[in-house]
Amino acid sequence: MRKQFGTKLNELRDEILEMGKMVEEELKLALKALNKLDKELARQVIEFDASVNAKRFAIEEKCVQLIATQQPAASDLRAIVAVMNMIVDLERMGDQAKGIAKVIPRLNEFPGGTQPTELKQMGDIVGVMLSQCMEAYAQNNVGLAEHTAKQDDEVDHLYATFFAHIIAMMAETKKQKVVQASYEVLRAGQELERFGDLATNIAERVIYIATGKVHEVNVEPEDPAN
Repeated sequence: MRKQFGTKLNELRDEILEMGKMVEEELKLALKALNKLDKELARQVIEFDASVNAKRFAIEEKCVQLIATQQPAASDLRAIVAVMNMIVDLERMGDQAKGIAKVIPRLNEFPGGTQPTELKQMGDIVGVMLSQCMEAYAQNNVGLAEHTAKQDDEVDHLYATFFAHIIAMMAETKKQKVVQASYEVLRAGQELERFGDLATNIAERVIYIATGKVHEVNVEPEDPAN
């Protein structure tokens, strides 16, 4: 019985890794669509997101079945519960990629906007973060998970610079179409910033699986005024 349960856990891990790969591909496709302002690629992202959602629910059902039929020990139950949280975050990451795709038709309506270099940098970093999260999960690697989560600080810094750039552009221009295009680009940046937050969540779940301790890696410093 225990051997069979171990096999089921390995199968579950493989399913998670496969879902991670799916979200990686969705993000890459969304970023390519954004770079080229390609409406057809954007449509493919939106369609592909449905398969990511379906994958989440299929894995969730397997988790429920394992809990109901295998009576897992505390450490195994911890791993299954953490996985159920991870697949929710992965599904939401797919939603962020879909959100990027959704701005592309609007950007085509309002030519003249620009995409600050920080936007591409954010896309590159969060893609690496997701890949590293999945590697950390596959290897039960706490160090890699911590390293991955800490990269979100760089994403946040880039987003702050990006946000200031876009707001300044919107304030300076007198062209309504540029303002509208800038707003859509800002939405894409918000999706990437949130993607980084979700990757951090997954990294923290990997740490929880390995150590049994809830560990928030990127703790916001307390405001001395409070």
